[in-house]
Amino acid sequence: MSRAIQDATACREALARLPELNLGELRREWRTLYKTEASPHLSRELLVQAVAYRMQEVALGRLRPGPQRQLRQIAQQFKQNGAANTPPRPELRPGTRLVREWQGRTYEVLVLDDGFSWQDTHHRSLSALARKITGTPWSGPLFFGLKPNRPANRRSSQPVYPTGAAMESNNASG
Repeated sequence: MSRAIQDATACREALARLPELNLGELRREWRTLYKTEASPHLSRELLVQAVAYRMQEVALGRLRPGPQRQLRQIAQQFKQNGAANTPPRPELRPGTRLVREWQGRTYEVLVLDDGFSWQDTHHRSLSALARKITGTPWSGPLFFGLKPNRPANRRSSQPVYPTGAAMESNNASG
């Protein structure tokens, strides 16, 4: 069994036991994980959540810089306004067809409950599909036009311009 699977399994088991711990045990877990004492003003509920987060972070890794930055911006916005507006993520419902033109060819992908279908083959992620189509590492949502393009500071020697991305849906609601 790989170390990552062992870590994830051990983490899952430890998380399942957290609600059963008393306040003293939770504070010991905090001390072990954060290498400092927990504030005496933290509620039991917050201690459980913070310990659970840190356990997952240690076992499975931290958030990448992009999501960390996004969470900091949301927190700052909430602190200033008392509310935070997050951009809605496109919801891909099963039956939706993603159409993309790439180098003179049109590619059509069908959204399934558990992934995506292209040329009668099943794929778990859009990024795997985009990589298969282009032969280069692409963000699937970016390739299929589901998220805006980043600034043109790519490291590629040739500029890549997404063109002709479209989304169709078989759903009556959109």
